[in-house]
Amino acid sequence: MRHGEVNNPGGVLYERLPNFGLTERGAALARSALDLVDLDSVSALVVSPLQRARESMHPWEAATGLIATVDERVIEPWNEFRGIRLDGGRAFLTNPRLLRFVTNPFRPSWGEPYNDIAARMIAAMGDAADAAPGGDVVIVSHQLPIWTAHLAIEGKRLWHNPKIRRCSLSSVTSFRVTPTGFVEEEYREPADAGRAMDSGAV
Repeated sequence: MRHGEVNNPGGVLYERLPNFGLTERGAALARSALDLVDLDSVSALVVSPLQRARESMHPWEAATGLIATVDERVIEPWNEFRGIRLDGGRAFLTNPRLLRFVTNPFRPSWGEPYNDIAARMIAAMGDAADAAPGGDVVIVSHQLPIWTAHLAIEGKRLWHNPKIRRCSLSSVTSFRVTPTGFVEEEYREPADAGRAMDSGAV
């Protein structure tokens, strides 16, 4: 599951910066995601250490009585543009020094390599599944790690246009464990996810 709407009035790229929690709507979105999963099947919870993910996990802990395990491997990727308001690329006009990071969109040159994100995310998913045999695991993470894991599991190229990511706020992307690895089962999102402000994601 991706976290809910974030309180980000400055519209900056919040990356791993502290003090970016959920809005009231974000907390409501996180609660509504409970309806997308059979709670009786949930046997473990895993969460990114960042505030917005921890707050999005609270409804799952309350509903299941489980305590989430924090896993650094499902954290937001690092990014050289942290704390900056990119304004659709206009920041590069006012701060040309940022252009030195935009040399290779396939890696990408401005942040954590896609291969590294996919590897750590899928490893965390595998360990979580191994630790909870016979039940479902809910992992609360972030847009790019979830989307990158999706691409890797589907055997698709990892570089992509961020505008086409299918990973809205509080959406749930489900995977099933098979003898040969993970298989994606479905993607679901809360009915009101489209009303949320989705800005500041890496």
